[in-house]
Amino acid sequence: MTSVDDAERGAMPSTTLDGSTAEIAGSVLGALRTARHGRVYSLALPRFPGMPLWSGHPEFQVLTYRSPQGLRSEGIKAWSGENEVGLGYIAETVSGSVHTGAHIDAHAHMTIGEDDHWYGGSAKTDLGDFGPLKGDASELQPILARGLFYDVPRHRGVDSLGKGEPITAAELEEISRNNDMAGPGPGDVVLIRTGYLHHWPDPQALLAHSGAGPDISVADWLIDRGVRATGTDTEAYEVQPPPNPGSPANPQPVHTRLLIEHGIHLMESLFLEELGAAGLTEFLFIALPLKIKGATGSMIDPIAVS
Repeated sequence: MTSVDDAERGAMPSTTLDGSTAEIAGSVLGALRTARHGRVYSLALPRFPGMPLWSGHPEFQVLTYRSPQGLRSEGIKAWSGENEVGLGYIAETVSGSVHTGAHIDAHAHMTIGEDDHWYGGSAKTDLGDFGPLKGDASELQPILARGLFYDVPRHRGVDSLGKGEPITAAELEEISRNNDMAGPGPGDVVLIRTGYLHHWPDPQALLAHSGAGPDISVADWLIDRGVRATGTDTEAYEVQPPPNPGSPANPQPVHTRLLIEHGIHLMESLFLEELGAAGLTEFLFIALPLKIKGATGSMIDPIAVS
C-alpha cells in the first residue's frame, strides 16, 4: 500500500465523517452487528426513460452515443492497431436529475429565505455557475449504519396509505412498542414506508396515493434522537400538502426542519416493498452516494442486509 505523508494528506479532500474516529468506528462496528443472516435487499427500482417522476424534474433519458454499427458505418477506428475480429463497443449518455429514482438530498438541495440559504451555505455567496460551492454532492459521505424500518401501512392493516395521509411521531412510537424496537439513536438511519411504490409504475395509481408521509412531529422526533439520515418510498418524503404549514406558510416544513436547519439528509423514492414483505425492523443499511461537484444530490442504489 502506498503511504501518504502528512503534507500530501492535508491536500487531499476529507473523507471522514462527522465525529471522532472512535465514535465513527464504534458506530460502524455496531451497525455491522445488525446483519445476522446475510440476506441482501435492494432498495432501488430500475431507472428507465419515461419513468414516473416529480413534475419539477427533467425527464430521465438514456441515449446511445456509440454503437458497433455506427462505428463501422462512419469508418471510425476505436482501437490502435488492426481490428480483424470486428471488436466494437457501446457507450451512452445519461441525462436527468440526480433526484431520479432512489436518491439522497445534499445540503444545498433546498433553500429558504430572502438569502436563499441552506445548511452551511447560501445562494448569495456559495452558488457558482456550475452549482453550489458548499453543501453539494461532493461532500456526501458513504453511509453504513444501523437501519430501522417503520412499515406504516402494515401497522394500519392496508396495502398503502391514501393520498396526503400524515404519519405522526406518536404512530412511529406505537410501531416501536408493537415490534419491540429499541427506537432510533445517534447515527441511525430511519426508513418509513407509505406503500406508494406498491403501485409502481402505474402513473394513475401512484397519483391516487401520492402525498402521504411524515409530518413535522416526526421531524422533531428524529432530530431529538440524533439520526444521521431518513428516507421514504415517496418523491417528497413528507406529507403533502402539510397539515400545518405555519405562519408564514411553508410548503415543506419537514424538509426545512431536517435538511436546512439540522443538516439531516433525506432519501426519497426508496423501494421498501421487500422489506415490508419480510417483516424486517432492523438491519445494516448501506448507501454510497456519487461525489459530483455542483450536484445537489445523488442517485443511490442502497441495500439493507438482514
